[in-house]
Amino acid sequence: MKLNHQNIEIIRSEKRKKTIQAKEIHGKVYVYLPADLSEEEEKKWIDKILRSMEKRKRKRELNTDGALVERAQKINEKYFDGKLKFQIKYVTNQNSRFGSCTPQDKTIRISDRLANTPSWVRDYVIIHELAHLIHPNHSRRFWDLVNHYRYTERAKGYLIAIGMNDDEKVK
Repeated sequence: MKLNHQNIEIIRSEKRKKTIQAKEIHGKVYVYLPADLSEEEEKKWIDKILRSMEKRKRKRELNTDGALVERAQKINEKYFDGKLKFQIKYVTNQNSRFGSCTPQDKTIRISDRLANTPSWVRDYVIIHELAHLIHPNHSRRFWDLVNHYRYTERAKGYLIAIGMNDDEKVK
């Protein structure tokens, strides 16, 4: 269910001075505000709260079915002989990159913007991030690994076409 202003109940409190809180119960959002907050500030906060709740809901939904983990494991088997150990998940706060990897703790984050791209583009980003577990840089050896994927150049072109204009943004 998409959250909107019709599903909101505003609860103002004289005791509440600075904090703003919201919770969703059965599709209705309860927003707790200070009593003296202006209408303009109220609207700003409600919009911010709804955006934040939508992001959390999207991230939860994308990571619930296990499809990303399953796909990454298949890629690990095919391109890395199943040797890599990692955790992977979609995130909603990567706006300038499609993926990132922290080799120290073996975590990979994939932007939720990739969820609706063709599978061969997602696969490229997954391979790119998995390769960082072996080579945490963009060295020649790193690119040799990534370039084993037959759609590397096509996927890079796709990412450029939708607004990614350099390799550094797919870390």
